[in-house]
Amino acid sequence: MAVDFSKAVDDGLKLSKRIYFVKDRAVSPPKPPPPMARWATAFLPSAPMVYAVISDPGIVDNPDISSYQPHVYGRCDPPALIPLQMNAIEMEADCYHETAFVTVSGTWRLHCVMGSRSCDCRIAVPVSHQGSILGVEVSVSRKSYSTQLVVMGDENGNQNSAPPQNGGFLIPNIFTLTIPQVDGGSNLSIKVRWSQKIVYSKGQFSLNVPFTFPDFVNPAGKRISKREKIQINVDAVTGVELLCKTISHPLKEVRRHAGSMGFLYDSDVLSWSKVDFSFSYAVSSSHINGGVLLESASVQDFDEREMFYMYLSPGDIQSHKVFKKDIIFIIDISGSMRGKLIEDTKNALLTALSKLNHDDSFNILAFNGETYLFSKAMDLASGDAVERATEWINTNFIAGSGTNISHPLNTAIEMLSNIQSSVPIVFLVTDGTVEDERQICAMVKNRMINGESICPRIYTFGIGSFCNHYFLRMLAMIGRGQYDAALDVDLIEPRMLTLFDKASSLILANIKMDTLDDLDDLEVYPPHIPDLSSEGPLILSGRYRGNFPKTLKVKGILADFSNFVVDMKIQNAKDIPVQKVKYSTTLAYLKFKFSCI
Repeated sequence: MAVDFSKAVDDGLKLSKRIYFVKDRAVSPPKPPPPMARWATAFLPSAPMVYAVISDPGIVDNPDISSYQPHVYGRCDPPALIPLQMNAIEMEADCYHETAFVTVSGTWRLHCVMGSRSCDCRIAVPVSHQGSILGVEVSVSRKSYSTQLVVMGDENGNQNSAPPQNGGFLIPNIFTLTIPQVDGGSNLSIKVRWSQKIVYSKGQFSLNVPFTFPDFVNPAGKRISKREKIQINVDAVTGVELLCKTISHPLKEVRRHAGSMGFLYDSDVLSWSKVDFSFSYAVSSSHINGGVLLESASVQDFDEREMFYMYLSPGDIQSHKVFKKDIIFIIDISGSMRGKLIEDTKNALLTALSKLNHDDSFNILAFNGETYLFSKAMDLASGDAVERATEWINTNFIAGSGTNISHPLNTAIEMLSNIQSSVPIVFLVTDGTVEDERQICAMVKNRMINGESICPRIYTFGIGSFCNHYFLRMLAMIGRGQYDAALDVDLIEPRMLTLFDKASSLILANIKMDTLDDLDDLEVYPPHIPDLSSEGPLILSGRYRGNFPKTLKVKGILADFSNFVVDMKIQNAKDIPVQKVKYSTTLAYLKFKFSCI
């Protein structure tokens, strides 16, 4: 679908040469993509865009000044997509710990269709792979439209792979929506809202939003004003100083308080932004810290229980020692992994092995219908062992039929069950589904050991849209690990290595919350608290009845196996919408349609 979309835009740009702008200019042809770019997807949107959907090429003309046009025979099948010219763009981002809520508002003009004719227009918004579209609003020709949820992914959390008709994901990171029958020359005012994860790496929080606009969306008239505005609000509620690190655009600081800050950029421009928006900041703290926010249920909330939101931040990563690891990689080599999937997974696995410390130990289990074991015992991650593992991977990673996850998972947990001086980790990678997922989850839950010892952690990584992502998410939650996915196959290596880095940098394990036993009807998510990694904050949320304690202690075990206790600061939520942050990712697999209001 991405190739078809890019080809349709290419066709639309060629078709737009029919448009005559008197003495201003014709629409500039697109610049060729850089040498390393793949031509097949060169015209995918790199910022929020709107396109005219052209089936009849004869309607393409300047709506203000009609010109002589040679007759065009035939129709565009599939329809061509002509990028609309943009007159204004505004972006606002509200950042709360690891979640950002982004709102982009802009005005576009249907500059390429005769005033007496009309066509559909298509919105295309590139979002983060961990983003969720929250809503779209459109005003055009005395009509207003807003989105309405119509289709949800199946009960396993799989994304519908059918092409989006009215609204849905073109590919996992590009959302599209169709505006019906817009008259030529009309101005469209569009507002798009979505949430996305803020990336945490090396002690910094980073927000990145696609904001690179091509030249051909600049208005043809030289006198047409172009207004660009960006506003960033950060509320970390830590009560400590926030340090701004990098900003891609010339924003000015307009607000700063303990735990919060704001920046603004508002200017007339000659041309639209040529770079993606990026913003990073750090929390000035040398130790593990955190807090709890309390919020009452809203009037519209079906659940009347009170809400809490707890965050635990790693602080300065230089001051923390990470746990030694005993890790077993369980890799799917079933038939569906054949080709690029298995090659990219191999490359990521080999990179992960090279990152292990010499006092770490590892093993590898490959599976399809059968199970293939690298070593009968855990091997120290010496250079010789990694070299032997590389040879074994190249020999045994051959796609075959069947997908039996239960046996290798049970084998791995058994091998790690007696580990005492490190964090035992199972790292599962698969692109498939299984029929016995309930039995597997029950087996893992029974094998998890409660007590002072550290039971095996399970990290899961799903590949593609047909994988049982719900099962993998549940498996990771039961195993006190984390889950991630690459719906786009090009993201396998970076996303898999990001998850491995989180598993490799654990600094606090066996985390427990003290003094919550007196609360009524307490629900905590995730119910099995994961470990804290230096690669990102730990977020817990929940519901309760009763009086939340005035003080809360969080306990755990450090990498030297000494006990750790931190007092959490408790406050009522004021600047952070707890419920909004808590449910920000629930719309990731929904589809939309427009309803006229």
